Amino acid sequence: MSEAAAVIGPGSRVRLHFELGLLDEGAVVDSTFAGEPAELCVGDGNLPSGFEACLVGLACGDEARFEIPPEQAFGAHNPSNLQRFRREQFGSDLLLEEGLVVSFADPAGGELAGVVAELGPQFVVVDFNHPLAGRALWFRVAVLAVEPAN
Repeated sequence: MSEAAAVIGPGSRVRLHFELGLLDEGAVVDSTFAGEPAELCVGDGNLPSGFEACLVGLACGDEARFEIPPEQAFGAHNPSNLQRFRREQFGSDLLLEEGLVVSFADPAGGELAGVVAELGPQFVVVDFNHPLAGRALWFRVAVLAVEPAN
């Protein structure tokens, strides 16, 4: 099967340009159109399943735009992912402000990022939700190459 005739399916390796934006505001969140295209393997877990589902059936040369609800993108905003810490748990050399991304060690020893959501005199609320959780998105793609699964 030639590259031009291959359609995207599970296991396909794909090279594409994409643009991602907020549906309610129209604002662009991320885009590769001005730079290098993205490369991915459908089904490897690096892209949320809602985005992959949009790609299935597209072929080299196709361009499309999709609307993706929060549940199929980065999930609903989960209030239990807001955690409250005592202010003294943060180093005195760290200038805390709302919107600051702070890294924490997770139980497995990995790194977990959170965003300072609220500052009080004694407590700091950190949001561990994905920054796009709870947001409806639009997703625009231009498929440059498709290599079918082996």
